[in-house]
Amino acid sequence: MPQVTLNASLSRDKGSRSSRRLRQAGSIPAVVYGGGVDAVSIAVDAKAFRTAVSGDQGLNSLINLDADGQKYLVMAREIQRHPVRGTVAHVDFQVVDPNQPVVTEVPLHIVGDAVEVRHADWEVDQQMFSLEIKARPDQIPTHIEVDISELKTGDAIHIEDLVLAKGVVALGDPAASVVTTRPGRVAITAETAEEIPVAVVAAE
Repeated sequence: MPQVTLNASLSRDKGSRSSRRLRQAGSIPAVVYGGGVDAVSIAVDAKAFRTAVSGDQGLNSLINLDADGQKYLVMAREIQRHPVRGTVAHVDFQVVDPNQPVVTEVPLHIVGDAVEVRHADWEVDQQMFSLEIKARPDQIPTHIEVDISELKTGDAIHIEDLVLAKGVVALGDPAASVVTTRPGRVAITAETAEEIPVAVVAAE
């Protein structure tokens, strides 16, 4: 996995007033923790941070963080956003060991065409859009593909059915549904129309 470099400043005051000033100046208050180091308060440039996590790996990008000469290999873990503007208000950076697995989430991408489901006027219903996994930082995939080509009406794809790359372990209930199928509007209407005469006869 490629690594990006992000510079940070250690010289920031704590407190909400100081954080507001930082944001107004185009910086983001942040903290570095984990890896056996004491939590360190830092500030990073907002634009530089967006660039650092704008690649294919997104928030799972490995970042070489240089805080006034103190260097850490980190990943952005928890991000707080402004409730109205949606801008990043605070970032937690976790120190990681490139040789040890971490727990993170990756997006699930539907691929293929469920032909039998579509021809029966049923629909594919995606239940999960991301998956929690455990993997070494360099083995974290950009996404996991969910192939629906073989789906039939009434079928479902569960976590245990997913094809994962070497070194990637799915977390959570293996029987949890990732994708299910359900009757579409046309199929429901047809079923209802078929049931009406039966109900009338029964009433008579």
